[in-house]
Amino acid sequence: MEASGYAQTLCDVMEEPVHLVSFYLNDPKQIVRFTDDGWMEVNTGDDAWVRVRAAFRYVTQKPWNRLPIASKTLIINPVLSCLAGGRNKLMAAKAYEIFNAEVEEMNLQIHTPETIRDVRKAEIPLWVERFGGNAVVKVPYGNAGQGVYTITNQGELDEFMAEDASYDQYIVQSLIGNYNWSSKTSAGQFYHVGTIANKKNQIYVADLRMMISAGTGGWEPLIIYGRKSHKPLVRNLQECPYSSWDMLGTNLSIKKDDGWDTDTTRLCLMDRRDFNQLGIGIDDLCEAYIQTVLSAIAIDKMACRLYDDDLERFNVELFSSMNNDPHLLEEILVAPNQSASAALAALAEAAATSSSS
Repeated sequence: MEASGYAQTLCDVMEEPVHLVSFYLNDPKQIVRFTDDGWMEVNTGDDAWVRVRAAFRYVTQKPWNRLPIASKTLIINPVLSCLAGGRNKLMAAKAYEIFNAEVEEMNLQIHTPETIRDVRKAEIPLWVERFGGNAVVKVPYGNAGQGVYTITNQGELDEFMAEDASYDQYIVQSLIGNYNWSSKTSAGQFYHVGTIANKKNQIYVADLRMMISAGTGGWEPLIIYGRKSHKPLVRNLQECPYSSWDMLGTNLSIKKDDGWDTDTTRLCLMDRRDFNQLGIGIDDLCEAYIQTVLSAIAIDKMACRLYDDDLERFNVELFSSMNNDPHLLEEILVAPNQSASAALAALAEAAATSSSS
């Protein structure tokens, strides 16, 4: 629904046809393709291919394995921004750390849980123990709640360790839970205040999401909404009848047999009465705006660092050094029909040839 709304709006504003197409990985019915010289084309039916001069990307899951970083077609919401932190939690953590060092003198900071980066799967139990047995483990390249694991007991850790690993890198973060069972960090112990208690004296974990826009006049807020967890917080984990994710995960996506759906019953819109359950004030809204703007700037700066202006290409050497995950590098398309790992191999071969001559 959201993607079709964007398409219809673009059609109305531009006063020309706009193609709304799906783009699944390994789709047997190919609808989108890229020419060798970098142009995107879409199949409008009966094998009639139309060249696209500009595209608004709404592919959210691993867009880098279908959309090349470099193309003749202008892609709004470029893949580079995803790799720099928009869809890459590992690079986002590094972008925030670098940016925090830059703005420290201004008394500004992007607030994040304590984060351990570049973790191999075998190391994860050690870091969970370091956080006092409670931690959050993330596959860095997922979104919509996928690849996020809350660990509060040995059973949840064993279940995670038994899963097949698709990537070589993880991040481990401190877990923020109830006052009685949050991670122990170097900065102390943090916990959820939660929503305003209901008639059963239950509180829920909730988050606040703010969408922002940048223009010639600077940044401005667009939309604010909140999301609640599925189950209420408990004081004692040993007496909890459900999983830790049920009371800590706020993502609204629901996995079904035939795809994904959204649980809108846990969505708190600002123009509805249930938004008051979040218990937030003006200070919280100002802080949310500042944190969102700082995070966007940090990722934008990282994206700029990952693009070599002199060579006019993606700096695959720098990226692979900062995010050394062979499985991810195999997925990334730096250009049509060329993966990041292949680009690295070509650069290494060129350097070897140059040094030998």
